[in-house]
Amino acid sequence: MQQAEATTLIGHLTEIHGDHWIATLLPEGQHRHVLRVEGEKILVGQPGSYVVVKHHGYQLLGLVTRTWQDELPPAPTGSRPIRRRVALIPLGEIVDNTRFDRGVNHFPTTGSEVHVAEPRHLTTLFARHRANGLELGRLTARPDLGVYLDPSPLFGRHLAILGQSGSGKSWTVASLIQNTVKAMPRAHIVLLDLHGEYCWKDENGVMNSAFPESMMRYVDARELEIPYWLLSYESLVELLIDRTDPNAPVQIAFLRDVVYELRREANPELKGVERLSVDSPVYFSLEDLYRMFKEANELVLDFGREKGPLFGQFTEFLVKLQSRLNDTRYDFLFRPKNRNDSDSLEDLIRDFVGLGEPKRPVTIIDLSPIPADVRPTVSAQIARLAFEFNFWNPERRRFPLLLVCEEAHAYIPRASDKRHESTRRAMERIAKEGRKYGVGLAVVSQRPHELSETVLSQCGNYICMRITNPDDQDYVRELVPEGERNLMDLLTTLRRGEAIVMGEAAPLPTRFLVHRPNPEPNSNDADFQDGWANGPEDLDVMNIVERWRRQEHH
Repeated sequence: MQQAEATTLIGHLTEIHGDHWIATLLPEGQHRHVLRVEGEKILVGQPGSYVVVKHHGYQLLGLVTRTWQDELPPAPTGSRPIRRRVALIPLGEIVDNTRFDRGVNHFPTTGSEVHVAEPRHLTTLFARHRANGLELGRLTARPDLGVYLDPSPLFGRHLAILGQSGSGKSWTVASLIQNTVKAMPRAHIVLLDLHGEYCWKDENGVMNSAFPESMMRYVDARELEIPYWLLSYESLVELLIDRTDPNAPVQIAFLRDVVYELRREANPELKGVERLSVDSPVYFSLEDLYRMFKEANELVLDFGREKGPLFGQFTEFLVKLQSRLNDTRYDFLFRPKNRNDSDSLEDLIRDFVGLGEPKRPVTIIDLSPIPADVRPTVSAQIARLAFEFNFWNPERRRFPLLLVCEEAHAYIPRASDKRHESTRRAMERIAKEGRKYGVGLAVVSQRPHELSETVLSQCGNYICMRITNPDDQDYVRELVPEGERNLMDLLTTLRRGEAIVMGEAAPLPTRFLVHRPNPEPNSNDADFQDGWANGPEDLDVMNIVERWRRQEHH
């Protein structure tokens, strides 16, 4: 034992603060820059590496976040000695070499020994989670050790995957879902795919996917047909009414009355149900809605000598609605082929949660073929479906759902951004109340400071990848626990596919390499060098034009 400690000793603590400690490494000649412990090569003082502080029988685990050196006053020989120092974040205590407890109950004193963490120490970190089988990657500092996460708090307490473009977010999402389903085959995951990265057709028209066919079900958002009558009143307002119109308040009030009345009239069997509301998911006729607005807008009294009370106030509304009805891109929403009565809701929900035929644990909803301006409305409705489904589901504790939102900043904005308010509120409802009803939320974003503060503040877990934008760095730093904020300094140094995981699902903040997904998503950047050196000399431009006309994105 003494021999092992002698080989792992690298320095002593010289400063103790509540959230960080400073250690001075042994002078040159008394330690090596590289140690070999149990056959492993360990770089002493490397940021992101682990150390063990020993004092009075206690073993405290720390993470190196910074290393530097000072020049001391000249020695009598004229040489200038170098003092190497490291900054540590205290993570927790190793108890009996078998268990790791977060937090520090027994603070060390100056002079306490600092040792390189041995493999047996690091093995204890993820021991309690290893049985769950959810291995997301390998420790950066020790590639022989797997990183295991606890699925229940990971998904139940919500998750944010943050990183700039090209940092490997799509890889991480694909890897996480693949490994989750392998560990838990009865998972229920709905993935909103904004750019067709997880299912796509190649140049030969062959469908490719980031998941095996046995794992996922692909749904084109147009074929899913989330029809207009399923939209909440708030979503209908956002979709149909221009709030800058001076007559918007009157239009909003009239829309509420019309939608409520049409829902009741179209479903006579529900007329006696007192709880039927303007938001109830029952069919109504869009043509009748248009007609009622048009009649009110053109109503005249006393044989044409007097205008009706709402005369001319719905002109802009009617123009906007008619333009949407005439735009074939919106047919999936306004002209559903299969969802034309209230009874069709069951099949829609079965498809949505993966209980349709064939049953699959992952449902990919491809939003890329639909117009960008309507994606937030569809996303809001998907969020509402997820929440309402499990809200009314008696088996919700045994049938939890996870909603994964790619490029979340595009449709879940900050409160100061008044766009997409219904989407933001729908997602915030899941963030605040979802865990009680078995609905988890995973938001993926390259612009975290543009994402809803409420959603991010409710996330109990963060997988942070490379972030170089100062605004995003500062924003993420404020989100994480105070004792772990120094870790944010490492974000600019992360490689593609490398991340820091923090939160309730991980035993401690961990820098790791994400397992490469197999298959991989279609998220690679264009290769300018190869394309411009070896790319095609000509293209079938007519085919491109035809695809554009038919809105065939893939």
